[in-house]
Amino acid sequence: MTADNRDQSKKLMLQEAEEITYKERIWKYYLRKNVVPIFFVVLCVFGGYYSGLSLPFLINEIITRMARNSFLVISLIIPILAGMGLNFGIVLGAMAGQFGYIATANFQMAGFSGFAVTTLISIPLSILFGWLTGKLFNQAKGKEMITGIILGFFANGIYQLICLYFMGNFIPIRIPTMLLSTGIGLRNTLDIKSMHYALDNLWKIRINIPGFIFPIIIPVFTLLAVAVLCLAIHFLIRTKLGQEFRAVGQNRHIAEVAGIKVDRTRVIAIIFSTVLAGIGQVIFLQNLGNINTYGSHVQVGTFAVAAILIGGASVSKATIGQALLGTLLFHTLFIVSPLAGKNLIGDAMIGEYFRVFVTYGVIGLALALHAWQARQKRR
Repeated sequence: MTADNRDQSKKLMLQEAEEITYKERIWKYYLRKNVVPIFFVVLCVFGGYYSGLSLPFLINEIITRMARNSFLVISLIIPILAGMGLNFGIVLGAMAGQFGYIATANFQMAGFSGFAVTTLISIPLSILFGWLTGKLFNQAKGKEMITGIILGFFANGIYQLICLYFMGNFIPIRIPTMLLSTGIGLRNTLDIKSMHYALDNLWKIRINIPGFIFPIIIPVFTLLAVAVLCLAIHFLIRTKLGQEFRAVGQNRHIAEVAGIKVDRTRVIAIIFSTVLAGIGQVIFLQNLGNINTYGSHVQVGTFAVAAILIGGASVSKATIGQALLGTLLFHTLFIVSPLAGKNLIGDAMIGEYFRVFVTYGVIGLALALHAWQARQKRR
């Protein structure tokens, strides 16, 4: 073998070694980046196997939960993009949606028209709540997440005051069955059966699969609404306003120097988020057919935040794909964990405890990582 051939052979070997090293680095990078979703995929597969649930039942439950919860999770994306972190203030949007249902139930509205009016009522309330939340967040820059959590508790107190004391006292309620026996204050549970599946039933497809006991039911119109929202956010991000969100999220000072009205942009981001959360709660409740007056909105922020984090999002970065993947994994775990816990250990509550642990553990870990990253940047 000549010297030239030996040199060429060495070069080829070095190139191959470099390619292998590069591929290994890429593989490790993606594994490290997606470790949380991968972990929950494994948990869901493991839980699904030991739950003993039939595949048709599991698929139907996942489709139902994806349809009714995706709006709420996607509503978190814009504030993250604008550098405001995880918006726990979406609880106020959920309250707006519930106020809409209280109004339409009071006037005995039904079907899709009742659902549409409920949505229309929720939007101006959500805009007001979002504007107030945005103004508050502008006074607490850098501490928006904890501010949102405390704001949710404060707003819940006002919400309960209105529902327990104002309803039937200062705010006339035409339907006596909505009120407590004293005639003042709403009952713990409000029936909205007249609007049950108002959106879902507009267009449903039943798919009969050979070997399956019952068909797969797909609420097409609800899923189309989610798809339209995803496309709308995709195009919004590419508009001038979307670029302003990005600029403010990356560096508020540079964005201000560039002529962007930072405070105004942040308020708009929160208004978007709150309005989407209000509509999301309206969609969520039409699927359930009743309202837990004093509890339906309480965990909205926590569950939505946990879902988007499980999808691989962080406090500073989130995508539509991560929101949808997180919704899928989080709610699949919700479905399978109680039965898996019962079949493995003999106690369904183990699965419930694990679910609560996962929910708050993921949020706690995300906030701890955010604090650590912020400290590293300051050094």
